Parts: sequence; structure tokens; C-alpha cells
Amino acid sequence: MTAAIRIEQVSKRFGATQALDRVDLEIGQGEFFGLLGPNGAGKTTLISALAGLVKADSGRLAVMGCDVQNDYGAARRQLGVVPQELVFDPFFTVRETLQMQAGYFGIARGQARDAWIDEILDNLDLTSKANANMRTLSGGMKRRVLVAQALVHRPPVIVLDEPTAGVDVGLRQALWRFIRRLNEEGHTIVLTTHYLEEAESMCTRIAMLKAGRIVALDTTRNLLSRPAVRMLRVRTDACLPADLGAGPMQEDGWWIFRFENFSEIETRLARIRAAGCTIVDLEIGKPDLEDVFLKVMQEQEH
Repeated sequence: MTAAIRIEQVSKRFGATQALDRVDLEIGQGEFFGLLGPNGAGKTTLISALAGLVKADSGRLAVMGCDVQNDYGAARRQLGVVPQELVFDPFFTVRETLQMQAGYFGIARGQARDAWIDEILDNLDLTSKANANMRTLSGGMKRRVLVAQALVHRPPVIVLDEPTAGVDVGLRQALWRFIRRLNEEGHTIVLTTHYLEEAESMCTRIAMLKAGRIVALDTTRNLLSRPAVRMLRVRTDACLPADLGAGPMQEDGWWIFRFENFSEIETRLARIRAAGCTIVDLEIGKPDLEDVFLKVMQEQEH
């Protein structure tokens, strides 16, 4: 089966900055894929290269088998991109904006086009704003329209670059319900986000970038099973001596210990008892994607 996205040895430099450094990546059709990294890691540059907005210095990119440089029109029709920046035309209504976007992709006027636009508006809670001018919308509403524009030509591959930045909780939940449905229907989804809990719950596979290079690539489950710093929370009947290595006592009375191996737990508890303190309660926190992400990024600094 043709890969939804194929990236082969792609590099891009802006002056002295190496934005992408020989990136290799393949994303299968129907995947829900996460592309994570700190600011400046190269995520947006990679997305821009996929969309043909930035020309790679070397390497090859393809969307659904269509070469981004040699067959740009076909590649672009396969791709819907929600950009990070709020970009809009202030002279049109929401519905007119979507109709124009459909026209850019050669979608003729008709009942099928209008029905799909109505469905998108409904799923993104934009129906009441369909005839409102774009410049009158709030920042969150404008971001909804960006999502709608990316979907209007029914692309098989959808790239979401920080789609929920500055968006209220209600829209965030409605957006993810809609995106999940599209993924279940066979659309490939690529997500970049700084809300790592979103990536953890939505993505089946994740790549982490730093300084233009992929430094981790695996299924979400495998990444979460990597050794990472865990947290032991202990509540006692008295204050703990400073030399026990706990962080400052939390407002709710818990002491925090960080550990990597479970063998460390009994040693910690024994030292607490030896200090004359009684353990009232304890919890062991499982590492989440944020813990794994921070550990991977820290490992790249050494």
C-alpha cells in the first residue's frame, strides 16, 4: 500500500540555522500520527515542506505517492493543512471563505459541495456564524474556520499544526470528536501539539524532533513503556527531614519523591520509617507522555 506520507533524507537550512537535518519518515494510510518537539525543532518547517510552501534543500517528499515538487498540484489535493498562524481574508463571510477554498481545489458548485460545507460547519459549531464576516470572529472562532478550510476538499491526509491553541474546552472536545470520526473513516491524521495529553490519547504512533532531527519514533504504547522518571507521593504524620531527598511538601500534605527504578521505593520508605515518621498514605504515579518527552529531550543534550 502506498504510504500516506513519505519523507526521505529531507534537509532544509535557513541561513545558519539547520531547520531539518536528513529527516526520514513514513506514515501509513489511516494512521493517527503525532509530530512532537520543542519550539524551533523543525515541525512547522517539515509541514511547510510537505505542503510545498518551503522547498527542501535536498531529499524527497510525497503525499499519497504524489511527489511534492514534481507533481505539486496532485500532492496538494491530497493534503489538508491547518496552519499554526491565524490567516484569514477579512472581506468574506465564513461560508464564502469555505466556498472559495473549495473552488481553489476545483470543486464545482452544487448540492454535494454545499452539504459537505454544512456538515463541517455543524461539526465545528460554526453554523450560527456561517454568514458572519471573518473579521468579526473571535480568535477561537477563526481557528475553527482554519480547520474547516483544511477539510473542505475532503483530503485523505490532514495535518493539524497546533489546532487547539487558544481554543476553549467545548470546541476542543467537538473538534477531536470530528477528527476521530474522520480517522475512523480512513483519513490519515498528523498532529503537532504542545498539549501532550492530546497526543497521548489520540495518536497511535509518535515522532519526536529536536534541532531538525527525529530523536524518537515509536508507537505511543512503546514510548510510554520506556524507562522514565516516576513519582512517589507520600503523606506522613510529621514533617520529613531534609536529607531524605523529598521535594517541598505540597499544599495538600503530600511529599514528592522521584525515582527511575521500583527497587528504590522500599529504600525510600525504610528511610522515612527510620526517621520516626508514620506513613499515612502513598501513591505511585505512572509516567505520561510529558515525562517521556522531557527525558528524551534531556538525553539529546548530553
